[in-house]
Amino acid sequence: MRRTNLARAILLGSAATFVIAAPASAQTAEEATQATADQPPAPEATTAANDEGADAAGESITVTARRTEERLQDVPAAVSAFNERALDRIQAADPTGLQGAVPNLNIVQGRGSSNAMNIYIRGVGQPDALQTFDPAVGVYVDDVYYSRIRGTQLDLLDLERIEVLRGPQGTLYGKNTIGGALKVVTRRPGDTFRASGSLAIGSYNQFEAKGSVSGPIGGGISLGLAMLKSVRDGYVEDELNDREYNNKDTTALRGDIAITPSGRLRIDISGDYSWDDAAMTVGQPLNDLTTLYTPFFGTILPVGNKEEDGYDFTAQISPGLPNSTELKHRGVSATAAYDVTDAITVKSITALRKLDTADYVDIDASIWNSGDVFVDVDQKQFSQELQLLYKGERLSGVAGLYYLHEQIQSHQEAYGSDLLRVSPLVAPLPFIRTVDDDLDTKSYAAFVNGTFAVTPTINLSAGIRYTHEKKDYFRTTSRFLNNAFLDIYNFAPDDSWDDWSPMASVDWHPMEDVMLYAKVAKGFKSGGFNGRANTAAESTPYDPETVWSYEAGFKSRLFNQLTLNGTVFHNDYKDFQARVGGSDLDPIFGATPTLSVLNAGKLRIRGAELEAAWTPLQGLLIDGQIGYLDADYKEFDDVRFPNGSRAFQTPAFSPKWTLRLGSQYSFGLGNVGQVTLGGQGRYKSETALAVDNTYILYPTFGSPGVGTTTEVPGLFQKGYWVADARIVWEDVAKHFALGLYVNNLFDKEYKTDAQEFSSVGSIRTVYYGAPRTMTLRLTARY
Repeated sequence: MRRTNLARAILLGSAATFVIAAPASAQTAEEATQATADQPPAPEATTAANDEGADAAGESITVTARRTEERLQDVPAAVSAFNERALDRIQAADPTGLQGAVPNLNIVQGRGSSNAMNIYIRGVGQPDALQTFDPAVGVYVDDVYYSRIRGTQLDLLDLERIEVLRGPQGTLYGKNTIGGALKVVTRRPGDTFRASGSLAIGSYNQFEAKGSVSGPIGGGISLGLAMLKSVRDGYVEDELNDREYNNKDTTALRGDIAITPSGRLRIDISGDYSWDDAAMTVGQPLNDLTTLYTPFFGTILPVGNKEEDGYDFTAQISPGLPNSTELKHRGVSATAAYDVTDAITVKSITALRKLDTADYVDIDASIWNSGDVFVDVDQKQFSQELQLLYKGERLSGVAGLYYLHEQIQSHQEAYGSDLLRVSPLVAPLPFIRTVDDDLDTKSYAAFVNGTFAVTPTINLSAGIRYTHEKKDYFRTTSRFLNNAFLDIYNFAPDDSWDDWSPMASVDWHPMEDVMLYAKVAKGFKSGGFNGRANTAAESTPYDPETVWSYEAGFKSRLFNQLTLNGTVFHNDYKDFQARVGGSDLDPIFGATPTLSVLNAGKLRIRGAELEAAWTPLQGLLIDGQIGYLDADYKEFDDVRFPNGSRAFQTPAFSPKWTLRLGSQYSFGLGNVGQVTLGGQGRYKSETALAVDNTYILYPTFGSPGVGTTTEVPGLFQKGYWVADARIVWEDVAKHFALGLYVNNLFDKEYKTDAQEFSSVGSIRTVYYGAPRTMTLRLTARY
């Protein structure tokens, strides 16, 4: 069946296009290249130019992966870049659409929330979404760092491009880029008037309206405005509560001012606001739930829609839990660049951001009150970066200073009355645990990175970054039973860390449009404090995580038809951070769950990546990406497991293979316009969806648990294919387009994420990708 689906996917995108290729190949070159830089997006290759009218397999896209503008093919590192046309080609409405199009990238909507992303690059990410834990993949919008994964589920509104940097980026981007970085670059207003808008309707009552306008108003000032409204009904139904989940309701607004008082100075000021008012994101329980006393009194809390019963996008959750996940995210930034000379530029990036969330989450995804939580977060951050850029005949580089101050306050309520039941037929006493915490982080850094042309064909690059970070944390946990205060636990740790992250690379251009390179780099992920700690045993700070990465690769453009890039890498992680479950004795309730953060020891990840885009004839593009990962714990100490180690476990979100195959064909219809047919198939091999993915038994009352080597089958997703297809018409002038897009063409059912809290009432919950959806989009551009 998998082979059949793959064949059908490729046929839709390539075989059908070959059938019409012969007569359409007579299309003139003028017809094939009608678009200009100010004209609308249309499908193009992954390595296509920023210029919207660039050739479909062009190699001239400009990126800023090394903090300075250069051609993608000249960057001696693993970088993928997508402009609007490429995003349209891979049918990406938000960054999660990059899945498969970037080798060894795992990117899905965050569990329990519609406005967060779970991003893993080369097997490294943030396995616990709680706000006190740091990401391993940095998200940047116009060079401004977003500290939390909440609010990163961005709608792609008036973008210039997205860059995905694979591997540690410690020298140029600093902390929490130990796996890589995702850079979003918005379109800045310039001296040309531009306007565009689109309307879309689709499955589950989807409606989307977005528009943008920008241009000069005189006096060296240009303005830009972009707006979005996107809504969709939920595709998970709850007949018991007459509700829908996993929907969308997003409003976004961005305004830009570009000031060029002279030829040497440019100032960009930007403000953005987004509001998300979606329902809960609900998963499916893997098994029946239990109480804290189940092993001794036989109390099982039966669940009616377990994974073993199949999945039909229905749910039954706690009736009294409000169906709301609200987010408000806004910020302002100012970027000023002054050319001191033709070779020296001084740049300043200043930003202030604020994030407010109020989420209800049913972690256990059942009618029972075991894992129901409310989380209210108030986060704000201020960042300032100063850069000195130099570009000479043989030497170029950047040096800089960076400062970040982040403050996070949160209030949480965990409703766990059913954990104390002695029988499903006997109502329990109301039980609530509240948590109030405050995390204050200050980070300082200085860095330098340079490239020297040893010969016309050989370049040496080197850099280093120093980071000092200090965190102060306060947490208070209170428990209430039968609406009466029970007890309180406080802890207030603080700590600081220092890190040096060097990088060195060499690249060689043996011939035109061919580059070979080798690179070594160190990455750093912040240490911190366990935001799930409720006892002294869980409150120990954990150390930073570091990696040494070794990478070699090539980039090439052959016969003016084929773009082929490849990479091999070896990453050694030390003090890998992992959140694991357990149990302890409580003076009131006896057995009580614990959730600790361990520095797991050593993790080795190595692999290979290949990206290709081929235009064998005019109008036809065939492209693909493939990633291979070999991830293994070399040390993962845990006394509860055989031989005191759980190094045998499968690292989470590290599928051995990721693959995408796509094709498209564009042909003219004379004065009527142009039609593009496209399709793609995306594959991911078996994937562990949680760090804790083997059974832990609790044979005695209050036992910390006994680990086993038996995997929990439901916490793994077997290998699967997902296919997408589209047909797009554009008029001759490229001012209007009408497209039909189908995602998950064959309605494949697959899991994307999981929550493993088995020490808390046997909670194990999985989340699924969206079913088949269709979207009809009308676009107008000027």
